[in-house]
Amino acid sequence: MENQEKHNIEWKAVWKDEYLVGICAFANAQGGKFFIGIDDNGEIIGVENSKKLLESLPSKIRDSMGIVVNVNLHKKDSLEYIEIDVPSYSIAISCKGNYYYRSGSTSQKLTGIELESFILRKRGATWDNVPHPLVKIEDLDQNAIQKFKELAIRKKRIDDTILEEDTETLLDKLHLINNGYLTNAALLLFSKDPERYFTGAFIKVGFFETNADLIYQDEVRGSLFEQIDKVIELIFFKYMKAKISYDGLQRIEEYFVSEASMREAILNAIVHKQYESGVPIQISIYKDKLYITNVGKLPDHWTEKTLYQKHGSKPYNPNIAHVFYLAGHIESWGRGIEKIFDSCIENNLPMPKYYINPTDIMIEFDAPQRLVIDNFSKVNDKVTDRVTDRVNDNMMKVLNVISEDPGYSYNDISDEIGISRKSVATIIKKLKDLGIIERIGNNKKGYWKIKK
Repeated sequence: MENQEKHNIEWKAVWKDEYLVGICAFANAQGGKFFIGIDDNGEIIGVENSKKLLESLPSKIRDSMGIVVNVNLHKKDSLEYIEIDVPSYSIAISCKGNYYYRSGSTSQKLTGIELESFILRKRGATWDNVPHPLVKIEDLDQNAIQKFKELAIRKKRIDDTILEEDTETLLDKLHLINNGYLTNAALLLFSKDPERYFTGAFIKVGFFETNADLIYQDEVRGSLFEQIDKVIELIFFKYMKAKISYDGLQRIEEYFVSEASMREAILNAIVHKQYESGVPIQISIYKDKLYITNVGKLPDHWTEKTLYQKHGSKPYNPNIAHVFYLAGHIESWGRGIEKIFDSCIENNLPMPKYYINPTDIMIEFDAPQRLVIDNFSKVNDKVTDRVTDRVNDNMMKVLNVISEDPGYSYNDISDEIGISRKSVATIIKKLKDLGIIERIGNNKKGYWKIKK
């Protein structure tokens, strides 16, 4: 026998009826094998009641799950052991009324939203195509729909005559109407406030000094079409710091994650996310690494290895993915990860790592040493010598504070450096007049950008 169990193989010294749960989990996932009479080390120890088990196990499995599996008797060196070969079933299988699914090396009981999603997939349906009866077409954001049309016209992946149709006809041809109702995909793509219908339908971004020290954070909301552009701008203007170098008179800015890789990784998270989970996409940024995490699962029969190979396109939300494809945001042939890798090679950056967890998928980008900025939150990396001789001590204090958290308000800055709000306003005006800083966005939700 092999010297190590695999995710789809279980070794058991003796049979226990509780193992029926594991058989159910195999049947609902990629299939697998149970071996009875083999210990945890893979050593054959044999079973004494092999003939009885050979007769009783098929009946037990059939009676508890309604499925048929192959139960085979093997013999080695006078020791008998039993193999239970469980195929993968295309329909949902329950064990005594409960549903289980094999994830990694564990059998998980499916309940609630997770069970609903699982049954939909087994029926060949998808969550993003489920109709939502409480929303009308006039409730959608016409600006978001118009933006899609403009992007689609430029990309030319859809006939222009379709884009000229009225909104209802267009949405129907985009497969965003089901039985006369807008689908979940339509609401996520084009509603002004998707969170009104789906908890957690936003992106959370945070800057961490250590795993335990969150320095500042933001939440990016709105339709999915708004979220992708907003979060990219936010990350590169507020969270990511470029390493500055010069080639003669030409200024060169290098980030440890390229914009192309960032965009593809975030788009992958958006189109593969299980929105029914109620958990937002999370982007955690450090001075030398960045994580993007979303609640999701690999397609059936995929492993982590599949991601690193050429593979097809199997988005968890195919209708959302289709609209993003028509708008030119993504490719339809599963090239998202390949494009991330290509961009890393082109920019001489390390390849990202994927972590496939039972409930989520995470990608990690690491900074090469040449792009690690040690004084990550210090203004000295942002203000050139030509500027520092034009600012006084209080102005430098303000710059340092907004460098640490670009989201700080006037009152926050006042509290941090111990001067009045009026004085802060005066200093801010001087810094603006000098062209050192600018305000991105409005006073309530915007942030400060220190010009390089």
